Amino acid sequence: MTVAVESAATKSRGDRGPRTGPLQRLKRSYQRHWYAYAMITPVVVVLGVLVLYPLVRGFYLTFTDADSLNSARTIGVNHIDATYKFIGLDNYADILWGPTSYDRFWSHFIWTVVWTALCVTFHYVIGLGLALLLNQKMRGRTVYRMLLILPWAVPTFVTVFSWRFMLADSGIINSVLGSLHLPQPQWLEDTFFQRFAAIMVNTWCGVPFMMVSLLGGLQSIDASLYEAAEMDGASPWQRFRYVTLPGLRAVSSTVVLLGVIWTFNQFAIIFLLFGGTAPDADILVTWAYQLGFGQQPREYAESAAYGVLLLSILIVFTSVYRRWLARNEQLV
Repeated sequence: MTVAVESAATKSRGDRGPRTGPLQRLKRSYQRHWYAYAMITPVVVVLGVLVLYPLVRGFYLTFTDADSLNSARTIGVNHIDATYKFIGLDNYADILWGPTSYDRFWSHFIWTVVWTALCVTFHYVIGLGLALLLNQKMRGRTVYRMLLILPWAVPTFVTVFSWRFMLADSGIINSVLGSLHLPQPQWLEDTFFQRFAAIMVNTWCGVPFMMVSLLGGLQSIDASLYEAAEMDGASPWQRFRYVTLPGLRAVSSTVVLLGVIWTFNQFAIIFLLFGGTAPDADILVTWAYQLGFGQQPREYAESAAYGVLLLSILIVFTSVYRRWLARNEQLV
């Protein structure tokens, strides 16, 4: 019996034949799923033109000394060819270890980390508090939800310009503070208050998304868990700690990761709020924009190097964050 089984298994393994090559497997997959390839082809083309090509081109520029003076350009009917040179890793070395590296990179990097940590913390804490309130049974709950989600629905430039008017020296905020005989800060001129105002405006814009996401997570938690905890004599804080927070773990990990990525690259709020006039309040992405488009000569290569460093930082953070989450899941 054993011999017969082994013989049959050996024969079946021998009948498999040689393994097909990658081109043949791709052709077979296309013949079987041609409609799926037809559906994703426009997306791939658009992403290739709008994302992949600029990314590859920008990565190449980081190894050159390209700027607005030596790049190819057309003036009237005259075309001037590019004269920039390949310089290897000099741009990265100058940004990270050059004589002015602290003023040009590390100071902005530290502020970017502080900005991201504070904003995401405020987003999550305030968003969770509002989600807990809206998850309760109350009269007019739908109206409250619509009002609280409004800052997220309004276009960013409208929100930021509104805050800019309110934070002006003669704006409504300083007028109210003056009527209360309180100090009237220079929100748009003083470095400390510029940073404080940027965090405040970004918190206003980011809380609704966090609130809606966490509210959906709260509604997915089984109500019987709360009933069982209450029957066991758990206090409200214990129910929050041992039922609510574990139930929100999956949603929280996702929205925090998204919040870090979006806030770390948040260009619109700081640029629209200060208009490029607050270099000490610039995070890395707005500082890179100033180097590439807000000065003369425009430092294309250096600005592209900042972009590659930003992407690298986020890739490293995402990898570490995902491993940390996976490790915690195993411990739980």
